[in-house]
Amino acid sequence: MRTPLSRIADFWIAIATALGVVALTIPLFLNPIWVGFEQGRAGATAWTGFSEADLRSATDSILSDLVFGPPDFDVAVGGAPVLEERERAHMRDVRGVFIGFFVVAIVLAAVALAVAVMRRPDQRPRTWRGIHAGAIGLVATLLVAGIVAFVAFDALFEVFHRLLFAGGSYAFDPSTERLVQLFPFRFWQETAIAVGAVAILAALIVAAVARRRLAAAPAGHSGPVAFESSRP
Repeated sequence: MRTPLSRIADFWIAIATALGVVALTIPLFLNPIWVGFEQGRAGATAWTGFSEADLRSATDSILSDLVFGPPDFDVAVGGAPVLEERERAHMRDVRGVFIGFFVVAIVLAAVALAVAVMRRPDQRPRTWRGIHAGAIGLVATLLVAGIVAFVAFDALFEVFHRLLFAGGSYAFDPSTERLVQLFPFRFWQETAIAVGAVAILAALIVAAVARRRLAAAPAGHSGPVAFESSRP
């Protein structure tokens, strides 16, 4: 019979799988090529009044500070700072959220890998079931979020920010503040759709691999074993 510890381990593996897929997907979009493409679609040059060269210079500096640090976000165009202090403070908060998310994802993945290595051969199908459950759970979650975003993206965007940031620290005026001129609403809407679509595709691939591994498991190992040790 399955012990409470083994159930916790299975759940841990599922959560680690879901967060791992998201953690591997997000960096694909933190690059100048994608950001520049979406800024073009969102009309960032018109919003900011910057030339294309100045827009690229400012955006590349902000991306570099976000991904690599230090998180100064003090880029200037024509000798004038692009972002005000409140905008720079928000970007530092964003970087903190990113770092926190990736640390959690790495810790979850490391523990899940340790659990998988510790399991006996006849317990390994449970690991693949956990991976499959995590991947399918992520697909279901993203599909629901996508449906909600389709009808009310602005409300979902607001809820997301309220959960992660202090009230009022993320509200900016697109008529006067550069941060939302550099990254207009359409930029975030289309980027969220792209991230979700790629994460769903990646999760489906992971689920398919897990299902194949389960199907290839020796007879008698694909279901619950009659007796288990205290190992998770």
